[in-house]
Order: sequence, then C-alpha cells, then structure tokens
Amino acid sequence: MTTSFGREYNAAKTYRHIEAAPHCAAMGAEIKGVDVGNLSDDAFKEVEDALFRHKMIYLRNQEIDAGVLESFSARFGEFADDAYTDGIDGHRNVQPIIKEADVKTGWVFGAGWHTDSPFLKRPPAISILYGVDIPPYGGDTVWANSALAYRLLSPAMKDLIESLKVHMSMRDVLVGAQTKGNPGDDPIGKLVKLRAAAELPEDLKEKIQGAYHPLVRTHPVSGEKCLYVDGSYAINFEGFAEEEAAPIIGYLVGHITQPAFMCRLRWEPKTLTLWDNRLCIHQALNDYDGFRREMYRTTIAGEAPR
Repeated sequence: MTTSFGREYNAAKTYRHIEAAPHCAAMGAEIKGVDVGNLSDDAFKEVEDALFRHKMIYLRNQEIDAGVLESFSARFGEFADDAYTDGIDGHRNVQPIIKEADVKTGWVFGAGWHTDSPFLKRPPAISILYGVDIPPYGGDTVWANSALAYRLLSPAMKDLIESLKVHMSMRDVLVGAQTKGNPGDDPIGKLVKLRAAAELPEDLKEKIQGAYHPLVRTHPVSGEKCLYVDGSYAINFEGFAEEEAAPIIGYLVGHITQPAFMCRLRWEPKTLTLWDNRLCIHQALNDYDGFRREMYRTTIAGEAPR
C-alpha cells in the first residue's frame, strides 16, 4: 500500500482570527486563541474552514456548559437525530456519553472503526465531543483519514470501486453489543437489554435495514473524494454476496487505518473536539476500566452522500 505524501498535505494555514497547529502529518489540528462561547462570525468561519481542511480539530481549556455546546454546535447547521442516545434535560441535542468507574465491559460506546450513523439516509456530517471527566490515562480517540486513503489508492483500484454502493447497517454492532456488552442505561447497555425482547423496536429495525451509499463520495464543500466505508457498519455492496464483498471491505478499512493515515488524541478535561464524518473514520479505545469518563456529544445533520 502506498503511504507517501508530502509535508504540505496537512500543513498549517494562516488565519486572521485563529491559529491552527497541525497535530499529525495526515490530519488533525489544535485550534488556539478561541473561546467558542464568544466567537465572532469571522472567527467561526475560520474554525469551520480549519475543520474541513484538517478533518479533525480540537480546542483545549474550553469553559462551556450544555447551553454553550448546543448553541456553538448549531452554528454548523441543523442537528441530526441521534441514533443511540437521548439528550439531557433542557438540551435535547446534547447527548451524555458516560462510563462509570465500576463498570467493566467488553464493548464501549464508539468501539471499532466507524463513521457516525452511516445507516441513516442522511448520515451526520459533523460530530462534536466535549470532555468533562477524563481518565488519567487511557480513553484516547483515534481517527483515520479516508480522503487521503482514497487519494493514495492505485488508479486501477479507484476504477474498480468507483460505482459501488456500500450497504451500511447497525446489524453487526447490535450483535457485538449483545454478545460483549452489559445491560445498563448507557447506549450499549440499552442495546444489550434488547436480547430479551420478543421483537425489536421499529426504529431499530430501520437501522438494521440501513441504507446504501456511494462507496466513493465527494465532500460538498472541499470537493475531496473519500472512501465511505468502515469496520463497524459496512456489511456489503449492492448486488454482491456478503462473502464477495467482505475481502474488499476488509482491504479498504485496512488501507484507511494504516498508521500513516491516523491521528490520536489524548483527552483532557475541557477539551472540545470536532470531526467531519464524511472525511474520516474513528474509534474509541476501551482501555480505562476503573476510571470514570464523562463526555457530551452533539451531531450535525449531513446531506445524502453523493
């Protein structure tokens, strides 16, 4: 697999109101000089530009509450319907993601390489996550650049996959959660509780039925092409038998997630992170049993992939 790309790929851009410091060679940047609770329109446009440029951005030391998180998020567009969690009281678009210190599970929310909720006809464009209570170590999040991965495919492979449509479904995540997870009130725990249900709820049936999207999609703002495939929700291609599609899906996910295309974030309290689900995939690491982790997430609705 080709991994060669120049230093200019994720290079810094000079802005008037913010500073964007590249985090890794492939993607990611730290945004400095910004208070998201007091952000001018011009500064916000630069934050948005940096997000599309670097795929993932993060801001340290953001003193915000749920109201500020919700209002800042709304500047990116309408909120997406969250596929897993309910919002907190008074802020329906702010979803808690909390794992208590005494909870041990083989399956945490966000485990496995994935893009958020691709089984929807209009998957989320942007995810925003704020850290409140963070383990002293562990609990990192890792991203991989699916736009760079597409760019470095061979011309023959690009031709082979250009017209394919990928079937995105919650099926395998549900099976994994019910096999490895523990019953509870967290997103994974709620799925585990359904093991005893005589019949699945209608909304969950729709998520298992899923949606078909272009395997190669184009970002509506940057124009970049990227691979829209992951290791959690992609189960087949339109017109294929699953055993035929599996080696191609496995190869592409392995290509995207090679170390050269990755970016890893060590969380700190008051860290705010944003990523573009159209341009990267990510996973949460399950390596912090015995520590409490409290996060809050919003998701911004996207367009039907094209």
